[in-house]
Amino acid sequence: MGELEAEKHVQYILSVEKRKDDFESLLMEHLRINGAYWGLTTLDLLRKIEAVDSDEVVSWVMSCQDQDCGGFGGNVGHDAHLHYTLSAVQILLLFDRLDILDIDKVSDYVAGLQNEDGSFSGDIWGEVDTRFSYCAICCLSLLHRLDKINAEKAVDYIVSCKNLDGGFGSIPGGESHSGQIFCCVGALAITGSLHHVDRDLLGWWLCERQCKDGGLNGRPEKLADVCYSWWVLSSLTMIDRVHWIDREKLAAFILNCQDRENGGISDRPDNAVDVFHTYFGVAGLSLLEYPGLKPIDPAYALPVDVVNRIFFGK
Repeated sequence: MGELEAEKHVQYILSVEKRKDDFESLLMEHLRINGAYWGLTTLDLLRKIEAVDSDEVVSWVMSCQDQDCGGFGGNVGHDAHLHYTLSAVQILLLFDRLDILDIDKVSDYVAGLQNEDGSFSGDIWGEVDTRFSYCAICCLSLLHRLDKINAEKAVDYIVSCKNLDGGFGSIPGGESHSGQIFCCVGALAITGSLHHVDRDLLGWWLCERQCKDGGLNGRPEKLADVCYSWWVLSSLTMIDRVHWIDREKLAAFILNCQDRENGGISDRPDNAVDVFHTYFGVAGLSLLEYPGLKPIDPAYALPVDVVNRIFFGK
């Protein structure tokens, strides 16, 4: 299956930030803080995060904060959103720099987006989605502020999005999708509520996502895509059903999506690489315990040593 081109992936990630005027950078302009989280977490999993100037990164992250509401935008001067706020917190935690954050201001912003039915809006414009439930719960847990929301109602809302196939959708009645399943299972894991999941039924649906080429897809009849190496595999890990898929075929699929000359990982073999798929490919390999990679936490999507430092001071 070949080996992980770790050093080339490091150089690729470092080069992306320097090329601010190319097509990929322009496409990511509105979610640069997500891209920074993907790239920096990849570097940490590859044990190379010291290759970046942490002070410079932290300073830029803080410049993306909306001083009025406390949340973070996807780039400097952009509107605050739960997804960007979570990425900002995750980046600060990678560098152990939560000390510069007004934690109560940020957590008040996140908690203020919970609705009466327990769901969360992504921002002040009111879109509701279980992705935002995950972002809020994960963010508040990392900040040790889960008590600021009605966690019971939040869990009830997520459970209301469960389907007859064992999966979860974006809203009640929404189609089961691997990305939404990660968000719902991750939020339930963080809140200690995994008893609401039918592990065998959901595990069967998730293992059915493995295609003939070894990769995983997001829902039935779709092509495999490297990013689902994370969404599906992390969910299977949290419900203890990873052994239901062919791990070696999945690892081979991810490795076949590498650009072995210039670094980076694409969605499927021979396509253009990007930071998003590079992160999810490396994160998937980490869950598969690929040699040399740091282990990653399947619920918090951060290296295990970072999560241990947050919760156990280790």
